[in-house]
Amino acid sequence: MISLQPDKGVLLVAEPSIIGDVSFNRSVVLLAEHNEEGSVGFILNKPLKYNLKDFIPEVNCELPVYNGGPVEQDNLYFIHRIPEHIPDSIEIAEGIYWGGDFNAILDLLQKEELKASQIQFFLGYSGWDREQLDQELEVHSWVITKNKLRHRIIGENLDNFWKEQMIELGGDYLLWSNAPENPSYN
Repeated sequence: MISLQPDKGVLLVAEPSIIGDVSFNRSVVLLAEHNEEGSVGFILNKPLKYNLKDFIPEVNCELPVYNGGPVEQDNLYFIHRIPEHIPDSIEIAEGIYWGGDFNAILDLLQKEELKASQIQFFLGYSGWDREQLDQELEVHSWVITKNKLRHRIIGENLDNFWKEQMIELGGDYLLWSNAPENPSYN
């Protein structure tokens, strides 16, 4: 098995060993940036009980909002598949973009021209300083995997994504795929 390195567009799958970590227990994070200064990503599989209208009342939009991570949870972030409609987008991986002109998004929302398959919103992000992610990888907090869904990852129902990743990893991870989220429930 080829060992992947952290890079834009890969997935960080939380190891079962970090059970109990409030922020990252059973998380799958899409890395949006990884360089010598640090790393930024968004948790893909932690929907909040809010939708976009709860944060931007002037738009009549029921798109879900996800917990992107523990950093800057008072800010809204987004990834999308439509750079031709959102200027200043940054490519993460083939077909997946991060950020861009928020006024363009507001315009698209007001015209009801955005679909859940095109954009995903997050409160906060996951961030690591220069060597922090490498240290977490060394102590086996994360497994790095390819994003096999590519741009289709946006708007997918990812409620069971962590479990699916455990099954795909196979071996000892299979046991964890059916373990309760809180082992004390067993």
